[in-house]
Amino acid sequence: DQLHRAEREAFMDWRRGLAQLQEQEGLLLTPFERNLEVWRQLWRVLERSHLVVQIVDARNPLVFRSEDLEAYVGEIDGRKKCLLLVNKADMLTETQRAGWADYFEGQGVRHLFFSAKESNAELERERELQAESESESEPDAESAPDAAEDEFEARVRAVALGAAELRTRVLAPAELVSVLMRECPQLADEKSGGKLVVGLVGYPNVGKSSTINALVGSKRVNVGAMPGKTKHFQTVHLTSDVVLCDCPGLVFPTFATTKADMVCNGVLPIDQLREFSGPSGLVAARIPKWVLEATYGIAVHARPVEEGGSGVPSASELLAAYAAARGLFRSGEGNPDEARAARVLLKDYVNGKLIFCHPPPSWPGDAAAFNAEHYDPAAVAQRTNHLVCADGADPDALPTVKHAASDRRNVQRAVRGAATAPHIDSLDRSFFGAAGGAQLGAQRHAKTHQIRAGNGFAQAQPAGIAALSFVNDRGERVAVTGVAAAAERAAGASKKHKKKRPGKQRGG
Repeated sequence: DQLHRAEREAFMDWRRGLAQLQEQEGLLLTPFERNLEVWRQLWRVLERSHLVVQIVDARNPLVFRSEDLEAYVGEIDGRKKCLLLVNKADMLTETQRAGWADYFEGQGVRHLFFSAKESNAELERERELQAESESESEPDAESAPDAAEDEFEARVRAVALGAAELRTRVLAPAELVSVLMRECPQLADEKSGGKLVVGLVGYPNVGKSSTINALVGSKRVNVGAMPGKTKHFQTVHLTSDVVLCDCPGLVFPTFATTKADMVCNGVLPIDQLREFSGPSGLVAARIPKWVLEATYGIAVHARPVEEGGSGVPSASELLAAYAAARGLFRSGEGNPDEARAARVLLKDYVNGKLIFCHPPPSWPGDAAAFNAEHYDPAAVAQRTNHLVCADGADPDALPTVKHAASDRRNVQRAVRGAATAPHIDSLDRSFFGAAGGAQLGAQRHAKTHQIRAGNGFAQAQPAGIAALSFVNDRGERVAVTGVAAAAERAAGASKKHKKKRPGKQRGG
């Protein structure tokens, strides 16, 4: 009780200090973990562990690294060590890994590259092959687990990687365990049962539980797409000498990033997002427009520089184009459902379908040069199955995306009759009246949402929707849908005037 009371008082003093900094200095404090019980889980893991491994996302490692945490580990016990595990390293190219290795070495940070996703995929393939071989022969159920464990420990002992190989290599599970055992200080005592304890800490959704599953080789820890799946620290016996300790994901307070950045980094849950324009704008600014078009098979129309724009699509332009191509419209309004489109795009960005990696501070160029290999036309064409054409005569020209002929015919049918240029719309409106101008405007709006989706996606017909619209008394364009549209078409198809039958007259 006395310990819990002291922890509660220290935690409240720390929170009051952050609030004073926010008020006095005018700093923007991002959302962070305010539950004392979760912080207690972190403290218990740090006290138990001999080697503390911070797991960070390879796409933006500095956002997920906490230097204060490393300093706190040294205050607990100067003999304990810290190590940075750069997970999701399969999203980095060899050049990008070398750039981050140069930066970490310059800062004196011990680091390793790892990919839990690739390791788990390789593990699944091994399981399938093992299941096929066992189906042909009768395995010994009692000796199979012991044999697999002995084989894994033998592979761990056989690893012999030098410093040059560890610099940019994406390690396999056995190689990672071997390096962790080498880096872990020999502090095993009676409290740890004579075993070395490796603690895994970090932000939510960086892959702590997935890393443990890849190392252990069986699904011992729950894994989920929702950040913060692990609620209490868990211990897993990796080998006869090493114990892994998984800590719940914590969001540390920071003044450097915005809430939109935290959404794009996967720290905040996307399904609970209310404001989506900020994160979607970051995605539209970071991923080139032609890469977005090739990935989703859509045409994104951004205002060009000649018309006062930047050439980069805004959040609204990107979301409207995607929603129209996938048939995501708001019920009753007929407008593109940008909120649903934002959830899909942001999840694809967090999961790595849309790749953007931040460069280290020591990188000589900009972010576009750092991601040049990811946006190579040949690599994008192979990844998206779309024909990407680059202009060989002009190296500065952006690649163009070619789509299937059937898709182009669908687009022509969807926007047939919408070829009116925007600059003569005022003349058309004055000549044809308000209703004619509204219909032309609707057709032009449909043209900006051309459908270039591949097979299996909904083919919306925005031109047909625009044709069934009228202008009300307030000058607003209203879509006629459902039963009203059917009645409108039936009334316009054939008008038959029937004479009214004379009723029976009463006798006087």
